[in-house]
Amino acid sequence: MMIQLGTRWLVGDEPPSKLPQAVIDAIYEVEGELAEQGVDASDWSWTLTWLEGRPVVELDDETVVEYDAANDAAVVTPGS
Repeated sequence: MMIQLGTRWLVGDEPPSKLPQAVIDAIYEVEGELAEQGVDASDWSWTLTWLEGRPVVELDDETVVEYDAANDAAVVTPGS
């Protein structure tokens, strides 16, 4: 299993453009939900890693966004 460490960026910043659009959309959706819930996530970061060529993005609260390439869709697993 090959894991390639990626990058980190703060909530509210632009995600890396190399991510599939479905993943970028899911990231913005999660950030929107946090804002609606009044969560102060201003100092939270996303961490991008590549697992066997597929992006896995994790937020500091352990929310995970994975890419389903077969369906060109993002799968979001809520964190704590």
